[in-house]
Parts: sequence; structure tokens; C-alpha cells
Amino acid sequence: MFKYYTMMVDYMLSTQKNDLIPEKWYNVVPDLPEQLPPPLDNEKNKSSIELLNSILPREVLKQEFTFQRFLKIPDEVREIYEQTGRPTPLVRARGLEKYLDYSGKILYKYEGATITGSHKINTAVPQAIYAANEGVEKVVTETGAGQWGTATSVAASFAGIKAKVFMVRISYQQKPLRKKIMQLYGGEVSPSPSDETEFGRSMLKQNPDHPGSLGIGIGEAVEYALDHNLRYLVGSVFNSVLTHQSIIGLETEKQLEIMGTEPDVLIGCVGGGSNFGGFSFPLMKKFKDVEVIASTAAEVPKFTKGEYKYDYVDTARILPSVKMFSLGADFMPEKIYAGGLRYHGAAPSLSMLVNTGRIKTVDENQESVIDALKIFSRTQGIVAAPESGHAIATAIDYIRRHKDEKKTVVVNVSGHGLLDMSIFRDEQ
Repeated sequence: MFKYYTMMVDYMLSTQKNDLIPEKWYNVVPDLPEQLPPPLDNEKNKSSIELLNSILPREVLKQEFTFQRFLKIPDEVREIYEQTGRPTPLVRARGLEKYLDYSGKILYKYEGATITGSHKINTAVPQAIYAANEGVEKVVTETGAGQWGTATSVAASFAGIKAKVFMVRISYQQKPLRKKIMQLYGGEVSPSPSDETEFGRSMLKQNPDHPGSLGIGIGEAVEYALDHNLRYLVGSVFNSVLTHQSIIGLETEKQLEIMGTEPDVLIGCVGGGSNFGGFSFPLMKKFKDVEVIASTAAEVPKFTKGEYKYDYVDTARILPSVKMFSLGADFMPEKIYAGGLRYHGAAPSLSMLVNTGRIKTVDENQESVIDALKIFSRTQGIVAAPESGHAIATAIDYIRRHKDEKKTVVVNVSGHGLLDMSIFRDEQ
């Protein structure tokens, strides 16, 4: 461990900190095994694809459909990346190795080290900058557990504009501190479904105590953007978002090189797929034979119980349909502890790689996740987000099953869980 830290100190002294921050994002589309199926119009009066021109920042829309492999990160975005905590650390999990009596290596990329405590800031910053550069004064989005809404609120503040956030109602009720932080950053937060949109009102009419879902939140945010001529910021699923999140994997690649280590296994959690794709896709390009495992919530088993098909991105059926693994746009998840994993589908590029068998999947239940979070906190001192706990649980199980193989396992810990302590309310 001392040798690793010495190497890192020497490297940091001999270079600028931001040398570890890549100058370009990586777009996986040109390297997929087959052409990505295009989005489809929904059967309505107005083209849902053309609708994207009205709600997305122009540069985001351009990046969404590009076949260019590497995209330059604007200098102003790289500067903010450095201010927000990039590069995030890649840490050797010595405590967890000792606990598991593992003779291989466990490394974790810690996205909880950013100022908002998760990976979401990586795409919120460029999207907010692009919107502001177009003269937009306000952006709108949705959020599940609250990390994306938090990132959007602070990114909008950095860009000198305002933010409106529709927060899934059950998370709004369970996580009041998330709402407070968004408001502190200048964000305006409403529970979803709300009475501020026609779609929200229709959901509340069906059920006044509706817990909400990400699909409903997306529908409300998009409708609100259209009604108020605002720009909509995308939190996950879209390829442009996974491209921005590639900063995670590209940094990890450089850090592994400094350590003189190559990964055998990559593990991350999947809600919509942004942190997972951003972490794994650049490393899959570099290390062709690396084993890749996506960990999801057993309560939202999109890969094991869902279908690989064209489906609606949002429950309101406003946005285009995309080909992805999905449980159906009307799927109503349980009021689970990991709000960020409640989305019914997954990013098209990730879904394709799961469908081809290149990426394996595992479902984790709440009991195994909470156990993994406790082990990780007591061995590494990190209170990880409930979403990240799925990846940690999968890593622990994998290592126990491959204990004598001395593999190097790299886990993406997508955020901290310091504002999610309610899941431990029954713990002693």
C-alpha cells in the first residue's frame, strides 16, 4: 500500500493534477458489435424524435447521434471537473481483502468523492454549460434517489442558470435532506407525481398517494420543459450521458497504468446504466478479455425478467422509444431502499452488450446489499450509497466463489450513502 501511495505522490508532484482528467470523452457506439438500433417515433400527432430538438441542448442532441469515437471535453467543463473533485480516487481495498481472506486484489473507484457525492455531476456539468451557452435561463429534470437532482441543481448554479427538479414522491418523503441540499444549491424541487403537469395530475387522480417512479418523473419533466420552453437535462439511459460518464473509466485506465495493474473483473450497479457504462466501456475497449458484471436490484430485475425490445423511455410516452431491456414503461417498482435503481429499463448500448452475452448480470436483494454495505463501511470506512451496495454485494459474492484465483477485481462505487441512512433504521 505504501508503495502505491509513494508512486501516486511522485506522479502528482511531477505532473499537474488535471493531467489525470482526460481531455476527451469516449463514445462506445463505433465499437459496439452491431449497429445500435435507432430510436423510434411514438404514434402521436407530433414526432417524438423531432421533439428532442425542442427540449435538449443542441450539443447534447449532436452527441447523442454521433459516431465519433472520442469527443473533446470543453476547457470550461474540465476546469469545473477539477473543482468538483476529479480525478476521483482508485483505492486498493486492503481491509476488504483481509476480511475476505483474499489473495488477489480488490480495487474500487470512488465516485462518492465528488462534491455532490456521486457520479451524476459528470454529465450534469456539461449539459448545464451547453444549455447556458444557448441562452437558456432554466433547466428541468427528474430525480429518483436525489443524486441526479442534486448534481443538476449545483451544475445549473455553476452555469449561472436555475433548475427545476421533479423528485420521485417516495424518495421526496423518505429523503428530506436530499430535497434540502437541492434547495441549498438553488434548485426548485417538487414531488412527482405533482399537480404541476397534466400527466402528474392524471397519476394523482388514479392514486392520490401515488409513490411515483422515474418513468413518471421523466414524463413530468419533459412536459414541463415543453410547456415552459425550457431545456431538459438527461440523467441516464441516453448515449450522450454514458459518453460524459466515460470520464470514470478513462481515469481508472490511467490510474491502473500508474499502479502497474490490469483488471480481470469489472463490477458496477445499474439503474439506467450511466455509471456502469461510463466505468466499464472504456476499460472494455482497453482490456478486451476483462469479465464484466452488472449488478441490479432484485426488486427491479430488468435483465433477468425484462424483455429486450423497443419500449418507452418515460411512462407518459412522450419521448422516443428505444430498444433496451425493459420491464415495461408502466412497471411500478416497490418502494425500495435504492431509489436510483427503480428505473424500468437500461441504456440501449448496455442492453445490447447484455443481450449478446458480453456483459453478465446479477440481481441482489436488500438483505445482501445491507450486509455488504456494513462490511464495506467496517473494513474500508466508506458508507456507500444503497445503489453502490449492489455492486459491492456482487463483488463480495464473486470473490467468495473465486477465492483462490488471485484475480484483480475493480468495483465502481458510484456514490456515498451519508444521506441514505434511513435504510439502517432497524440496525443496532
